[in-house]
Amino acid sequence: MLRLFSRRTPSVRALPKFTRSLATASPEAGAQEVSNLHDIVEIELPEYSFEGYKLDVPELNYSTEKGTLLQMYKDMVIIRRMEMAADALYKAKKIRGFCHLSVGQEAIAVGIENAITKQDDIITSYRCHGTTYMRGASVQEVLAELMGRRSGVSYGKGGSMHMYTKGFYGGNGIVGAQVPLGTGLAFAHHYRDQKNMTWTMYGDGAANQGQVFESFNMAKLWNLPCVFTCENNKYGMGTSASRSSAMTEYYKRGQYIPGLKVNGMDILAVYQAAKFAKEWTSNDNGPLVIEFETYRYGGHSMSDPGTTYRTREEVQNMRSKKDPIAGLKAHLLEFNIATEEEIKAFDKSARKYVDEQVKLADASPPPEAKMSILFEDVYVPGSEIPVLRGRIRDDSWSFEKGGFAYK
Repeated sequence: MLRLFSRRTPSVRALPKFTRSLATASPEAGAQEVSNLHDIVEIELPEYSFEGYKLDVPELNYSTEKGTLLQMYKDMVIIRRMEMAADALYKAKKIRGFCHLSVGQEAIAVGIENAITKQDDIITSYRCHGTTYMRGASVQEVLAELMGRRSGVSYGKGGSMHMYTKGFYGGNGIVGAQVPLGTGLAFAHHYRDQKNMTWTMYGDGAANQGQVFESFNMAKLWNLPCVFTCENNKYGMGTSASRSSAMTEYYKRGQYIPGLKVNGMDILAVYQAAKFAKEWTSNDNGPLVIEFETYRYGGHSMSDPGTTYRTREEVQNMRSKKDPIAGLKAHLLEFNIATEEEIKAFDKSARKYVDEQVKLADASPPPEAKMSILFEDVYVPGSEIPVLRGRIRDDSWSFEKGGFAYK
């Protein structure tokens, strides 16, 4: 439940940056939107939003600004449109190889990013396009990367599973491998005595990996500011959680680490949980395990129709009753935060913006066919060793020569 107050009060935190959503602000809706950005909204979440393990769950009542809710709506719409564009590009054979879409799961990437700072880190698995965008990459950079173009966020060499940007450490293709890496990122913050934290994200399919539990142990021993985040979309690849896991309450898997289960289809719950986790680690409480219960509408990847292990009725039921974008839209309308016309204008602008980004990405060239490109991102520029050893002597690369060392 939401209530809108017209009084102007200072926000607890700074307003989110609006650089991502400028493309979705239409001239018709802009004036009214800007004049009301600081209106305070009181949110009352349903009782079922959270379940706790060895901790008191976040407050169900909290206040935020109208501008924050509009920002999160526009972010989710952009990501949904971007993923739909990726779907079309894959079917047109402009994207090759693996491609894992997050349609239905947008609330998680958006809710987290609007609750943390750019000094905090995120690392995740291969379903990473939305997170890459939220961390600061443009839609063009994400789509160009998917198509293997030089203007891609990883210069066309990473593809769907390997995207990086400042404060974002991938997109990792090996199941569960990002969990110990994220633990190391959290250790870096701890070692430097920083009040920053790391979101280490993995799916329910990776939750049974041994390296996950090794990371839990180290994080607890060292009291690291690490939020182990299980995006439970119910089907690890094509196997339901109940068939793959003897215990499906993933938020309790930390055993000696407190846990929190969150309704991942409600961005208002995700946002509150993310703020709670940020405060938890900032107060030196050590690691936390969060399970976002969510759902992907498509298959595990573009090669999976997603209908052999679940019914079409199940998917349609989730789309019609629990969609995160539709849920937030209903709140914006009910409490006069935005009108139907304004929301339509946002949606139309988002579609136009993504279409433009698709054209730019498609028009960008692939990497040049030269050997030096293979080695340019091995080291930070200026820190290279003289010779990078190859499989055999003749494969060794000289950074000074810009060519093979012994040829």
